[in-house]
Amino acid sequence: MLRTATLSRRAERTCFSAMDVYQEAVQYLESQNIPVSAAVAEEADVLEEDVFPEEAVSCFLSPLNTESVDFPDTPTTCSKEEMLERRLTVLKGILESEEVYLRELDTLLMPMKALRASAGTSQPVLSSQQVQTVFYQVPELRDVHQTFYSGLKARLSAYDQTEISPGNETEMRCRGFELVVGDLFQKMVSQIGLYGGFIENYVKAVEVVRKCTHSDPRFRTLAESMMSNNGTDKARTTYTFEALLYKPLDRVTKTTLVLQDLLKTTPTEHRDYTALQEALRLSRSFLSGVNESSQSKREVTLSRGMRRQLMRDGFVVDVSESERSLRHLFLYTDLLLCTRFKHANRGKQDQYRFCWYLPLAGLRLHWVADKERPPETNVRLHSIRTKMYVLRQQLLQQLRQNPKTSRSLAARSQKKLEQMELMLLTHLIAYRLELHSPSGKSHALLFSSLYELEEWRQAILKLTTANIETVPPDLLTLTSSCVKLRMTQQPPLHSTDAGLNEEALCGTLSVAIDSGAGLQQPACMYVCVEVDGFKFYDQQTQTHSSVLSLNPHWDQELSFQVDGAQNLRVLCVSQSNGQDDTVLGKNTVKLDSKTLNKRWKKQTLQLGQVELTLSLKYCPHPLGPPSSTVQQPPIFGVPIETVAKQEGVLVPHVVRCCVEEVERRGMDEVGIYRISGTTSEISTLKAAFNNNLREAVTKLRSAEVNAVSGVLKLYFRELPEPLIPTELFQSLTRSLDIQEQNPRLVSMLSLLQSCPDANRHTFLYLLHHLQRISERQHINKMSLLNLATVFGPSLLRPPVAGQGHHGPTVDISQEVVVQVQVVFSYLQCNNLPEAQLSLPHDSDTEDEATHI
Repeated sequence: MLRTATLSRRAERTCFSAMDVYQEAVQYLESQNIPVSAAVAEEADVLEEDVFPEEAVSCFLSPLNTESVDFPDTPTTCSKEEMLERRLTVLKGILESEEVYLRELDTLLMPMKALRASAGTSQPVLSSQQVQTVFYQVPELRDVHQTFYSGLKARLSAYDQTEISPGNETEMRCRGFELVVGDLFQKMVSQIGLYGGFIENYVKAVEVVRKCTHSDPRFRTLAESMMSNNGTDKARTTYTFEALLYKPLDRVTKTTLVLQDLLKTTPTEHRDYTALQEALRLSRSFLSGVNESSQSKREVTLSRGMRRQLMRDGFVVDVSESERSLRHLFLYTDLLLCTRFKHANRGKQDQYRFCWYLPLAGLRLHWVADKERPPETNVRLHSIRTKMYVLRQQLLQQLRQNPKTSRSLAARSQKKLEQMELMLLTHLIAYRLELHSPSGKSHALLFSSLYELEEWRQAILKLTTANIETVPPDLLTLTSSCVKLRMTQQPPLHSTDAGLNEEALCGTLSVAIDSGAGLQQPACMYVCVEVDGFKFYDQQTQTHSSVLSLNPHWDQELSFQVDGAQNLRVLCVSQSNGQDDTVLGKNTVKLDSKTLNKRWKKQTLQLGQVELTLSLKYCPHPLGPPSSTVQQPPIFGVPIETVAKQEGVLVPHVVRCCVEEVERRGMDEVGIYRISGTTSEISTLKAAFNNNLREAVTKLRSAEVNAVSGVLKLYFRELPEPLIPTELFQSLTRSLDIQEQNPRLVSMLSLLQSCPDANRHTFLYLLHHLQRISERQHINKMSLLNLATVFGPSLLRPPVAGQGHHGPTVDISQEVVVQVQVVFSYLQCNNLPEAQLSLPHDSDTEDEATHI
């Protein structure tokens, strides 16, 4: 009912959350399907921030339960004199708030006489019936509060004027007991039933105000600028008519709060104590009656005869003011409800407490990859993972040694695992789903899984695009019914089943992403792969982004350390500049340790319109403790065979990505490969490839094309052994002496076959690319000879004397000629073998197709 002073609020927190009572006020209004206007919502937000700052983040609406909430105990941490002093502060705060409320009621009633008078004219602003509807019970409420205010003011004035004899400590101690106000509160609460009629009529009154505001300029002028005098000539507050109509609703629902405040600062032996207890009981009874009435209004009809239904629920991480909290999210036909689960004590029912809700009508969704975690967060997460791993190993050892391990011991270990996994669930965030409503309110949900985010996004989007009309929800009923309606009982914790599971995977799972097909339009795409199981190790990774294509190729091998994995989730995501990434399709693969082995098993997954080809293999083995974040091994300055092996390919990704990017936008670039890019940009791209392939490809997309070509040349130049092995230099030199072209090419191709696989296929891949470049020489001015001149010295080097070489030495001028002529001769070949990009992932079994 009233705002209380700071001392009162501090005492109140020891027993009953002030924010809970405030939220009871809100749910009481919502229980009557009472819409809250923007102005009112703004005032409510201010009130929440001003009066209840401690509860602003985790507040929750709960159903009123008069049986489970006892009367507040009298605080024992302060003396009676201090308690009475606080009581006086509370009473003075009540008086000040009553004075403000009366001014607001007077402002609301001010135009009533004029509107009644105009109702009998030929051009009324409101009809007589409309006037009666708008001001129903307001004069009576004003009279009740005026009587209460006058009585309380008189008694406080008399109390302040009481003189005390100097030095009379007994009189000082007894003085607070002389102030008796319980009868005033009891009398006012006994007339609280007037608010029942006001509430029943409120929706009709608001409808009249809104209708007339839109249709009659005279009433609109009145309704949008009603002035209240704040006690001085200059201080005046402007209200809307609708905001003033809301004031009685806002006031009555705080009755319980102010009475509890007052009761807690009233000693039990005070004459007011019994009267205040009775007033509190009557107040609770009134609100409880409204609560019971709202239970009969659970059926809510939406537009087109639809009913509000629960469509989906689950646990997500909600972020508010940079604070992350695990919340239970409920998706209804027309709204999204975020709640906080409150586990009840034994013998009582669990409860959900309200956090926020957003109507689905007009809701906009936007998802992004979350920012990279700071190093200190990674250190903390690694510590939690390590503790979980140790605890898990101890539990497994106990179960293996004694399958009948004490239930209490196993339960304690499992409880600890669950607690630590909850911490990981809250902080292992990879994606953010932002929700923006037309009213300007926004919320953000955090996910560690893109698959889970996409399921929520699709479910919300499906209802949002259906253009559902939102009926103001009965939040009290809606929140209290969550216990019965929920389909998800607890967060998705793998630790809940921490025992032995022979079918789950434990070891190394490798996933080779090959190619995609079926696109209707060219797209830049990447593939996101997730596994479940214990969160000791990273459970998600992505391929690099493909070039714009109808048939994207990745040929990228991804590897997971898994413990307890049973499902593999795969998503295809399309990238576009300046817009959200779009999930084109997703699918789940069931992981079975009986069918997966060390041989590759090829599969075709249908991900929406995309047909994705991938292969799986699994190597079971005991797992060690989780390591800190594993850095990608460098690729520059490393033998090409090593890079190809660690990537599971025959042509390293740096070569393929640079070639694809040049072919995408550099084929007509004059002097491509001859003109170098800036040194700084090339160095940046080199560092990116050495650290994170996906990030490097992203940078490559926006880099200057000559910098992209410069990175490719730099990679070949920095190979510790040239792409064409040094031991072939002399043989190739002799092949150049063959005068006829065909025999010369046959000899050179034969020598090429003796190269290691990675070297041979990378060289062939590059040759085909350079031939395509030269086909545009009329524009880019790069002939086969020009390209051979650029690449020859990087691809072929003569042996160094004294390092196992005993043949004749080659002078520098002859060396350059040989390097250029060897590459030029290969480029002149019209029947070069095709390059194989990756290792075959064949198996003895036929391909297995999985479809959504």
